[in-house]
Amino acid sequence: MINPIWGRYFGIKDSKAHSWAFCLCAPKISLMKMKYEYSQHGQTTARLQSPHGGAATARMTSHPAHFFPSFFLLLLLGLFTMTSAKAADTTRILAFGDSLSAGYQLPAGEDFPTQLQQHLKNQGLDVEIVNASVSGDTTASGLSRLDWSTPENIDLVLLELGANDALQGLSVDNAKANLAAMIEKFQQKDIKVALMGMRSPPNMGADYTQAFDAIYPALANEYQIPLYPFFLEDVAAEPDLNLQDGMHPNQKGIQVIVKNIAPFVIDLLNQPN
Repeated sequence: MINPIWGRYFGIKDSKAHSWAFCLCAPKISLMKMKYEYSQHGQTTARLQSPHGGAATARMTSHPAHFFPSFFLLLLLGLFTMTSAKAADTTRILAFGDSLSAGYQLPAGEDFPTQLQQHLKNQGLDVEIVNASVSGDTTASGLSRLDWSTPENIDLVLLELGANDALQGLSVDNAKANLAAMIEKFQQKDIKVALMGMRSPPNMGADYTQAFDAIYPALANEYQIPLYPFFLEDVAAEPDLNLQDGMHPNQKGIQVIVKNIAPFVIDLLNQPN
């Protein structure tokens, strides 16, 4: 097909035409449809349409000398539009926890959030997981940093805190109040909360263990949020799946956690907002 702008210049009178343009749109090359419409007044309107739904429009004079600057401007506009549309489609998840999520003593990229993100991507899900976990955090320290350590445009938070409260024998009532305050803060930011349950070590005594373990189901019921019952399911107290300290998962342990939690997260992502 003859390019309609050059056709107009040389006297060809088709009123509408289409052509195709390639635009580099990291990380993929997208094929975009260009629709030209031009009038008897010597102007051409070009609309660049992305397969993802984004579009950009520019008006150009039909003289070739004016075409190319406008054309490349249009390509840039199309690139920006498609990149913005792509970013809007990505689900952003925040991992907000302690050393169990931070990747304590693990090689870079072997932490729980990174491995979960890779697993979800392998399932065809468009997700980005931001790791805002800090080793040593209690529920009180997590609450104190929540506002400044929560990025914008987060869709879902995996709230994984409380293990250090139990290890230190801190007040169960305070831990529950801190977790409740965090849930409310995230909800005020319009972020969906998924609570990662934790259990007290048995050496803390029966009364403390019973009271602490009841925190997470109670909060999930009170705030009507999804609960994953025990973050360390199938990993806690398993020597082959933990570091030498017996408390933090090693790389094999992280893989077990990811395998267990991934269906829970996928189900959340598939639910309507």
